[in-house]
Amino acid sequence: MAGQLSTTSLLFTAPRRVELQHDALPAPDSGQLLVRTQLSGISAGTELMLYRGEAPAEMAADEALPALHGDLSFPLRYGYCAVGQVLQAGAQVDPGWIGRRVFAFQPHTSHFLALTPDLLSLPDDLTDELALLLPAMETALHLVHEGAPLAGECVAVFGQGLVGLLTVALLARFPLQALVTLEPLAERRAASLRLGAHASLDPAEAGWRQSLLECLGQSGPQAGADLTYELSGRPETLNLALESTAYDGRVVVGSWYGRKMAPLELGGRFHRSHLRIIASQVSHVQPELSGRWTKPRRLQTALKLLRRIRPSGLVTHRFQLAEAAAAYRLLDQHPEQALQVVLSYDG
Repeated sequence: MAGQLSTTSLLFTAPRRVELQHDALPAPDSGQLLVRTQLSGISAGTELMLYRGEAPAEMAADEALPALHGDLSFPLRYGYCAVGQVLQAGAQVDPGWIGRRVFAFQPHTSHFLALTPDLLSLPDDLTDELALLLPAMETALHLVHEGAPLAGECVAVFGQGLVGLLTVALLARFPLQALVTLEPLAERRAASLRLGAHASLDPAEAGWRQSLLECLGQSGPQAGADLTYELSGRPETLNLALESTAYDGRVVVGSWYGRKMAPLELGGRFHRSHLRIIASQVSHVQPELSGRWTKPRRLQTALKLLRRIRPSGLVTHRFQLAEAAAAYRLLDQHPEQALQVVLSYDG
């Protein structure tokens, strides 16, 4: 019986410290479903920042996700990427839900209760590991919507982590003049090219700015990308993105820096070049699209794109839940070795 089950959850208790907590699990009420988690994905962006204690503790965890309540102070549960199977349904829920594979924006936990609107049924042709990429694909879709690329434009993307790579995979489907990525890690640059980037440069190498202009087919003092994305997670990269953007260009900032700060060079060409900085955050649909786009529509579109593109090789490591501390240490100490790290609940 569900009332006899317990759930094992991941708890952030202090900077760089995670623990497992065991709690009794009540039976689902009349409108709820009981889900057993099979896999959950660790975010190498926001979640790793929480693990390091770099997030503003007073900020709400995520007002748009019912499963993430409270603020970001320790101790807290976090995570927004779970794939599982429905075990039980409440009396007022269609019993056809039982046995379905579902996706949910849930913290890392072995079992959870959810309402039907908070679950997304997964198609049979999508593996559990690919389904874990859904939040990153939705973020990538949101970033593309924010940037609104035009046919024939030149686009530069700084940062080729998971979100950066999926953003490139979507941008590569546009008829752009040039799509260039900038990433210090060679393995990620190679993945970027596989997903459709025309060129990928190392911003740590001397002469990278001139190489970028050559790849974009641009020259002159006001040359650069029409559209630039800053997805590296490093505040200092925003200056590089601004320097790489052409007159009247736009820079979409998809990175969240938490409590990290860096000075911006806004006293040079920034004003005279009429550059626009666009803050992008996936929790809401941007106002100019909200009349036609809703979060469910965007999520369903991201699911369709994930099934169409089927990016491979992005899930790089798999740990049992009991090994979660090692998973976070890997992302914290050796980020060059991992993209999507997964926790498994089959042990």
